[in-house]
Amino acid sequence: MPLPKIDLPIFEVDLPSTGKKIKIRPFTVKEEKILLIAQESNDPEQSILSVKQVVNNCLIDVEIETLAMFDLEYILLTLRSKSVDNNIRFAVKDPETKESIELEIDINEIKVAHDPAHTNKIKINEDYTLFLRYPTIDEFVKIAKSDSKDPLVNYFVMISCLDKVASEDAVYKFSEYTEEEIDQFMESLQGDVVKSIQKFFETMPKLRHEIKYNNKNGTEQTFVIEGMRSFFI
Repeated sequence: MPLPKIDLPIFEVDLPSTGKKIKIRPFTVKEEKILLIAQESNDPEQSILSVKQVVNNCLIDVEIETLAMFDLEYILLTLRSKSVDNNIRFAVKDPETKESIELEIDINEIKVAHDPAHTNKIKINEDYTLFLRYPTIDEFVKIAKSDSKDPLVNYFVMISCLDKVASEDAVYKFSEYTEEEIDQFMESLQGDVVKSIQKFFETMPKLRHEIKYNNKNGTEQTFVIEGMRSFFI
């Protein structure tokens, strides 16, 4: 007689980027092992790929490639809370005293921070508006593989998040154009438009949480957790 198949509960999660409800299941021992191996490797690329594998396994009727990176990070924390425990205990080195400080965080308190100045719509001129999209996990994998000193990394990130250009009469989707055509388009933009594109990334929503503590000198310090670091501390 075969062993029984264990049914897993289904949870609904609101995507931070759109507010849309999606369904997920908790991760199992199999997925927990994948994350533990990634955590021990200290390899950013391996961590990202492991997160992709685990979240993809736990998503129900949602394509992981359609999720913004901060959506995926939020789902990962929710999975951690539902599957294991919502409390994470860890140690940090105090920057002033160099002592080891034991901290604890309730990951249910970690929220996606939204900048009120953030927008994905950039006015090019009176006729055209540029629309941007959020980077996905696949684009983060490519970035992790790139040389951080390569000046073209930032350019790759920028063009990978171009969504469309629209006027009153037409919509031009960048996915329908070649790299050469996109490069020519980018070279035609004025500096203020490029700065607005950069501001889109600087103000993009992100997981962020602050923990305050006092070191042995009585100095109040703030430890900041952002993004996927919330899971891999």
